[in-house]
Order: sequence, then C-alpha cells, then structure tokens
Amino acid sequence: MIRQGVDFVKVQDILADTPLENPADDRLGYAPFAKSLAEAICKFNDDEGLVFALFAPWGSGKTTCLNFIQYYIDAEKGEEKPLIVRFNPWWFSGHGDLLNQFFKEFRAALGKNDIFKELLGKLAGFGEIISDIPEPTGIVKYLGKILPVLNQMPEKQAWEIKEEIAKEIRKQDIPILIIIDDIDRLSADEIVTIFRVIKAVANFPKTSYLIAFDKDVVVRALKRVQRVPGDNYLEKIIQVPFDMPLPDKISVRKLFFETLDKVFAGTPEDLFDQTYFGNVFWDGIDHFLKTVRNVKRLTNALKITYPSVVGEVNPIDFLAIETIRVFLPDIYYLIRSNSEMFSGLADRQGNLGPNIEKLKLFHNQWLENLPEAEKEIVKKLILRIFPKLRAVFENTFVSDHNWRKQLRICSPDKFPIYFKFAIPEGQISNAEMKAFLVLAGDKNSFGKLLLDLANQHCLDGRSRASVFLERMEDYTEKEIPKAHIKNIFLALFDVGDHLLLPEDESRGFFSFGNDVRLDRIMFQLLKRYNNQQERYEILSEAFINGSALSTIVREIAVLSQQHGKLGTDADDEKERLVGAQHLEELEQIGLKKIKDAAASGNLINLRNFANLLYRWKDWENDEAPRKWIESELLTTNEGIVDLLVGFLSKSYSQALGDRVSRSNWRLDPKVLEPFIEPSTIIDRARQIFRDSPEWLKGEKRIALETFIKHYDLRAKGKDPNLEMNEASSSY
Repeated sequence: MIRQGVDFVKVQDILADTPLENPADDRLGYAPFAKSLAEAICKFNDDEGLVFALFAPWGSGKTTCLNFIQYYIDAEKGEEKPLIVRFNPWWFSGHGDLLNQFFKEFRAALGKNDIFKELLGKLAGFGEIISDIPEPTGIVKYLGKILPVLNQMPEKQAWEIKEEIAKEIRKQDIPILIIIDDIDRLSADEIVTIFRVIKAVANFPKTSYLIAFDKDVVVRALKRVQRVPGDNYLEKIIQVPFDMPLPDKISVRKLFFETLDKVFAGTPEDLFDQTYFGNVFWDGIDHFLKTVRNVKRLTNALKITYPSVVGEVNPIDFLAIETIRVFLPDIYYLIRSNSEMFSGLADRQGNLGPNIEKLKLFHNQWLENLPEAEKEIVKKLILRIFPKLRAVFENTFVSDHNWRKQLRICSPDKFPIYFKFAIPEGQISNAEMKAFLVLAGDKNSFGKLLLDLANQHCLDGRSRASVFLERMEDYTEKEIPKAHIKNIFLALFDVGDHLLLPEDESRGFFSFGNDVRLDRIMFQLLKRYNNQQERYEILSEAFINGSALSTIVREIAVLSQQHGKLGTDADDEKERLVGAQHLEELEQIGLKKIKDAAASGNLINLRNFANLLYRWKDWENDEAPRKWIESELLTTNEGIVDLLVGFLSKSYSQALGDRVSRSNWRLDPKVLEPFIEPSTIIDRARQIFRDSPEWLKGEKRIALETFIKHYDLRAKGKDPNLEMNEASSSY
C-alpha cells in the first residue's frame, strides 16, 4: 500500500549533475582559484605552448572550475587573451571519429576570428589525412593507429601541411588554449592515446592545453598500459600541474541541508528529533558528503524514495539507511536481508532472537571485511540506528524506547517499510492509524472498524485487527483523548470476542494473541483515570452493555489477579485498578452473563468455553456448572463431544534441529475433573469413536480421539503432557 496524497518528485526537482558556468553562482569557493589561473594563462605568451593540468577527484567540480576559467578569460580585455577551443573526448569515445571531431572543434573555434580564414582549409586537410583510417571502430583502435599511419605517409602529405599550419599560427601571433575535460572517464588505453595526440599530433606553436582529470585514476591507467610509473609519464607531458582546491566542507553541508529541507517538507514535526539528527549526521552521514556530486546523489535518491513513505518512517533513520544504500550498497543489502540481526532487542539467552554470541560472530565478520578507513564510521552510524548492536560492540543491552511509535527502523514492525519504499500489504499506515483513532469518538463506528479489520489480513496471515491493537498501544498514554476511552471500552467489550482469532496467536514460549493485546490496552487506558471509582463506572457500563462474554470474563479475571485471586499474589492497593467491592460487583456482572448464556444454550458455542466454566465455578459454586453440564451436555453424544471440544487445546513445541514449530493437541482428563468425573464418559466416548457418526469431523474427532488417548495414558500412570513433549522432541 503506497501512501496516498503525496506529491511525487518532479523531474525538474532532481539536481542534475550539470556544472556551473557563471562564477556568480559559485557556492564552493572555486571562483577565486579559477580567476587566478585564468590570469596566469592570459599572461603567458611564448611560441612554445604549455600543458596545464587540473587535478581533482571525481565529482569535485572540475568542469565547473574549467567553465569559470573560460569565463574569466573571455572577460579579459586586450589581445593577450587566448582563443579557446573546448573538447571533450569522452563524448566521442567508441565512435571512431575522435580526431575528426577534434579538428572540427579546432576549426570552428578559429573560424570565429577572420584572421584565421586561410588556416581553416589547411586544418581541414590535415584532419582528413590523419583521420582517414580504415574501419574506425573506436577511440583505442582509431587513435592507436595515428602515429604508425603518420610515419608511413609521404612527408609532404602530412608533415608539410602541419608545418604550414604552424607558420600561420605564428604569423597571427594569437595564443590558443585547448581545454580538454573528462580524460579520467576514458579507458586506460584511451587515456594513453589522448596524451600521445597532445604531444605528437596537435602540438602546434602558441597552443597550450588545459586538461582536467582525477590524477589517481589516470596514474593507475598509465601504469597498467605503459608499464611505467604513471607519475613519471605525466611529468613528461604536463609542465604546469595544479591541484584544484577541495570544496569548502561548510559550503557542501549548507547545500545538503538546504536540499534536505525541501525533501523533508511535509514531515510531521514530532518525528524529527534535532538531537538525534545531529548524532546520526555527525556520526556517519557527513563522512560521505565529500563532494557536490555526493550531495546530489544522496538528495536525488531521497527525492525519489521518500515521498512514498513520508509519515510512515522516521525521516532521520530513512536518511541514514538511504545514505548506506547510495554509498555502501553491499552493507545495505546485508541489512535488508538480515532483519533479526539488526532490528529489535538483544538478550543474552536468545529468547527474543539470535543469542549474543551469534550476534557478535555475525557483526564482527561483516565489519572486518570493510576497508579500514570505513570501519569506525560505519559502525558508529549502524549503532545509532540499530541500538540492538550496542550489545555486540559495547556490551550494553538497551530496552525499546517506543521505537514503533517513533517509526524507527530498529522496530521489527517498521523495518520492512524502509526497504520496500511503501507500506506492506495489509499493514496499517501511520496516517490510517490516526484516522482510525478518530472513529473512537463513536462506539458504533469504532466497533464496526474493529470487525472490518478482523476480516482483513496481512501477507503473513495475521488479521489487520491484531496489527491495529498492537499499534493502538502506542497511543494509549496521551494521544487518545480521554473523552474517547469510554467509547473504546463499549466497543471492545461488545465485539471483542470476534477479535480472538487463532491466526493472530503467536507461537513459542512468549505466545500471546489478541486477548493479551486487549488486556494491555485496558490497563493502559484505565491508568489515565486517577481513582478506582471512575474506572469501575466505565468498566461496569461496558460489561453490562457488552456482548463479548469471553473478553469480559477474561478482563474481570485479570482484575481478580491484582487482588490475589486465582492463585496469584496480590498487588499493592495503589496498583489495583479497582477496589475489592468494585471487583465483587464486576464478578457478579460476569456471572450473570455466563448464566444467561447457559440458559439460552449459547454458552457451549462461545470462545474460551472452558475458562467460562472455571469462572462460573469460582464466582458461584462448584455445583452450578456441574449440574448444567449434566443436564444440558451429557444427555447426548453430540453434547459430550462438544464438551470435549471446549477443553481441547493446542500447544507448540520445537525440537533441536527443527526449523519450524510442531503443533500438539492436548486434552488431559484432569482438566475435566472440576466439572465431571472423566471415568463416567470414557466408555461412551470409545463407543462414539467406534461408531464414527457422520457429524464426527474436524475438531470434534480430534477432541474425542485425544481425550481417549490421554485417558489411557493416565490409566497407565503416565502424564500425557510429559509424554507429548517427549514425543515431539523425538522426531
């Protein structure tokens, strides 16, 4: 599900990797350097030309600097300024016509000045001669044959024309500056060929070159092709080298922040923590913003990806993970594929996921494979957005500080959104959540919403109701208006039984379902009231008017536990949500509802039937549920089986080596003893199983068969619960 109502990025909003041309637009401090270099070039006036070189890394603004130099040269007054020829060999790489294009550019530039008209024809002839090479298939093959061809040509055909060109240039006494850019984008062989051309083919008098490239790239290329140190080779070609000044880091950051403000426009203010942003930025993001091109790469990526998840992710975490995606793609894919290693909490035993030893092995391994210069930066950035890793690198075990509500990437619920750039199907967006909670102003609307969500499902099979109830806990502290709490309770205790869905139950030692989620919501909302009387009044009204008997009875039982009932220790008086008298009155409300359901014949069909019988026994006496069972259920075969189905339960176990958990049906005869003597129905149960009537299907058959099996185990002096555990682990 993609967030609706978000304006996606327009093409014109993307920062093109286009160099600047006017020094007035300079934001990185290149203009003063360019002006000084332009003045030096203009003052140079010698028959022998020079080769100036401008060294700078990729993405640092070499072309912008060249543009500024040309701007200042064009602005010079007087005859000493050179005529400029711009040439970019990368445009023609692989086309087989680089020399032809070079001389076309040369002729076009000289043609702007009338005094060079006689020279144009000679340049055209020279260009045609040296460009007339069979099967031009690319710059390497094309230019690589220039010198051999020139050597084989009759001297009058090429060298005499070149000498005539040289004489004409000397006669006019106008210096020429040929600017060549993007040499470092060529292949190694092409780089070597360009330098050969500069020295051997177009080394005309009064003709200088200004070439710009990443020195490290070119040095490696020259060493690979020439088998000599690249620095030594360059020294023979270049007379005046310059290292372009690095961009002012403050200016680069300023450009980044200005662009980021536009990207994050529309982000809810409560999601942007300035302190957290500062920590994440200085601990990692700033390291990668070395050039303007880096800024453009990152902000352009954000302009594409952020609009689809704005308001559904923490903007700072999204910025951090996008920084990793753009500049460290291998680490990004590692994180994306290993959610349990990065998101959530860490614990020593591994009850909540991989144990600490497994975590340390995993994270130390990938970190070790990073370049030494990157290790500390990446580790700091990862630690900021994934606090779980503090257990690995700092031996500190942190707790969840409302990460889901803050839409943090370290929340397992939010983690997938950061890598899909959209809300996964079936999940509930932050915008939806806020809209849904508005419905709590009306109990009927809120109740209908809960029923609708119970019938909608996520990709993992859970109902959307379970997702909503989990998310609802993030808003119980203060976001839900206190005036809406009563309506929420009226709705929950009216439709709550329809939310007790088996597909929403977790498996394992820490299993829970929507019943537990409802418990937590009730407790959190009730604590918003200052006294027990107010809480009682809200609960009593909701229980009296509600139809969700299983949910009502369960919540009363939870309140009973606070008072030391049902085998639990009593909480301190100040921790109890209701008083002792309040509890007794609520129990009576629950008891009446149970007896009404029994009288109507509906009790046997309710969820948690066995639990309802136990509460009936606790709140009235042992005999009441016994008499009802004897008169209403034990008189028919179907009634006996329905009783057994009500006590049937399922547990899950996972043996060593199992990749998934195994389900086990349980129906220990002892759980029936408070209500009937199991021996009084065993013979009838065996007979029903032997007869196998047509209605004995599904859970009815499972319940009957499990009861007989476990009864026989008890008869042999064995505990069926232990036997089932041993059977599971033996697979």
